[in-house]
Amino acid sequence: QVQLVESGGGLVQPGGSLRLSCAASGSIFAINHMGWYRQAPGKQRVLVATITSGAPTNYADFVKGRFTISRDKNTVFLQMNSLKPEDTAVYYCKVVQYATVFWGQGTQVTVSS
Repeated sequence: QVQLVESGGGLVQPGGSLRLSCAASGSIFAINHMGWYRQAPGKQRVLVATITSGAPTNYADFVKGRFTISRDKNTVFLQMNSLKPEDTAVYYCKVVQYATVFWGQGTQVTVSS
């Protein structure tokens, strides 16, 4: 089993920045795909950014140029700049180990003045 612990969410003003972290622990081997998804109230969970071994990073169009995903061993980060009110959502970390998917508990990001 893989356990995921997310951190870094919070309240930020429009135009501000936040950095999310997701640390994987437990049986952490062969994790070749990590990513961030978000779910706004009343909406479906959607892809934000993913990082896969041997492949380019992938971003949703609505975050390109503002968000950056990176990975350091078994921790994945999401640097979020130029935040907008529409970025308000619960952000979830996703990890794939072979064919098994693990989700974090989610961290709330609120962009408001």
